[in-house]
Amino acid sequence: MLLPGILYFIVFRYFPMYGVLIAFKDYAILDGITSSPWANPWYKHFEGFYHSPYFNQLLTNTLLISVYKLVWGTIPPILFALLLNECRIKWLRSLVQTLTYMPHFLSWVIIFGILIALLSQNGGWVNRWIVESGGDSIPFLTSTDYFRSILVSSEVWQNLGWGAIIYLAAIAGIDPTLYEAARVDGAGRLRMIWHITLPGIRSVIVLMFILKLGHLLDAGFDQIYILYNVQVYPVADILDTWVYRTGLQQLNFSLASAVGLFKSVIGLVLVLGANKIANRWGEGIW
Repeated sequence: MLLPGILYFIVFRYFPMYGVLIAFKDYAILDGITSSPWANPWYKHFEGFYHSPYFNQLLTNTLLISVYKLVWGTIPPILFALLLNECRIKWLRSLVQTLTYMPHFLSWVIIFGILIALLSQNGGWVNRWIVESGGDSIPFLTSTDYFRSILVSSEVWQNLGWGAIIYLAAIAGIDPTLYEAARVDGAGRLRMIWHITLPGIRSVIVLMFILKLGHLLDAGFDQIYILYNVQVYPVADILDTWVYRTGLQQLNFSLASAVGLFKSVIGLVLVLGANKIANRWGEGIW
């Protein structure tokens, strides 16, 4: 029964790691990985990326956007799961769950169309309301002041209901006799949430946080690539989008591999560090 899963990881996860060699070679497509000459020095492409004039900007944008998404992508689903768990009207709970799950299945192209309809400077519903109220239209999608907020808020909206599923499942696994004992002792709903529900799902919260840390430097390539434009490059250009433009479109595969390896190493360090810290409270993954 384990064989299909093991084969999947070998073929699609471990075997492709052979391509990491490209980061240490002057890779040429016609020569292939094995025949391409080694870079001299071996850290040539890492050094080239580090000395790039865009390095600080790219790393800053990637970290800021990722941290914003990490924080706002963790807390709202927990709060939403708590609210759904406390809802005693079954049909209302089911309706809200269905409506909040739906955005998760929308592609970023569709969501971008929704954002255009809402936030476009010329004809967007929000700007029409602002203008009709006597204000000036705001370039939400082309302004460096608003773009990061739109990125984070749109991702929170897309994944709010989906992210709450795991926490609802964890809440369902809490022993109901704990709540009964708390009611007998006179505890209200807020007391039960604070002293029973949150401690009961603490291990799941820590688990999800550690797993998300491993993707801290991803920042969401699909979303940003579809939503961003030249005007917002200073605040929206991240490692992945820069690599796509300079590494893949210009066929500089060695540079793209070097940056990918850099991200993977940072993610590994963050996961190991977070897990070690979590183990002090007995909540680590391993």
